[in-house]
Amino acid sequence: MHVFVSGATGVLGRRLVERLADRGHTVSGLARDDAGADLVEARGGAPRRGDVLDSDSLADAMYDPEAVIHAATALPTATKPSDEAWARNDRVRLQGAKNLLAAAGEGLSQFLFPSVVWLARQPDGSAFDETATRHPDRVTQSAADVEDLLQETASERGFDATVLRCGMFYAPDGAYTRQFARNILAGDMAIPCGGLLGRRDAHLSLVHADDAARALADALDADIGGIYHVVDDERVTAIEYVRTFASMLDASEPRRVPAWLARFFVGESTANLLSKPMPTTAETFKDATGWEPTYPTYHEGLRQVVETWENDGTLQATSDGYAWAES
Repeated sequence: MHVFVSGATGVLGRRLVERLADRGHTVSGLARDDAGADLVEARGGAPRRGDVLDSDSLADAMYDPEAVIHAATALPTATKPSDEAWARNDRVRLQGAKNLLAAAGEGLSQFLFPSVVWLARQPDGSAFDETATRHPDRVTQSAADVEDLLQETASERGFDATVLRCGMFYAPDGAYTRQFARNILAGDMAIPCGGLLGRRDAHLSLVHADDAARALADALDADIGGIYHVVDDERVTAIEYVRTFASMLDASEPRRVPAWLARFFVGESTANLLSKPMPTTAETFKDATGWEPTYPTYHEGLRQVVETWENDGTLQATSDGYAWAES
């Protein structure tokens, strides 16, 4: 199958290109520059120059794919992202999806979109599944808008729309994972927690980026449509996740901070993400595809992250533990 991947040079996208190519698909990956094109080619894909926000470039790049995976994002990485930074991510998500749909030809049979599970977390913190009422906020509204767009357009044009709501990503090359590690090693890691004094923990649902990429490939090969949750097998509180990470890095434990206070330092989006529960499972997706995570819990996943950094020199062993070797 000919698959077109937007965001092909990102943390999720480059994994997707490699996995799809390994499975025998013809993969076209969108890249904005020569470095990105080289990365797509190294992963087994055919680089196509363009930008999801430039409809003319997509018209030249897409070559009538049978499937499209919209993995492009512009997630801000600043400690306290501005509204303008989030607005760009909104445009990449929603306008990018519109441009991809407009440029895709009549041969399109499936459109896949990696959304986020916390779009549907419940106000009371209870467990939820794919049928739960969504509760989008400023950050997740654009993901909800893409979900709605795909449902409407798929019905009109007769292709399958597949939405995989993924848990919080982590990976050795993930920007947020690396930020966490640098802050932990610097002794400057505080976790937003609920309650007036920051004593209430929120259970989060995670997924390693390797497993998310394989889930998208499995969904494509299974030829399924609809909405599915893709998370690992064990929920974890934000404080326990970072404590485990700190232990693996031989660093001091992070401190708690009330989410209402953390908003002044890291912004409302980050404070909400880590302090509000998002307990869900991937059982429906597993039943539909047979997918199982390679890293079933954050314990195995974080070990892979730390081992990767040890092997590639990102972490340097010292007499006092680890130091972040990369400038």
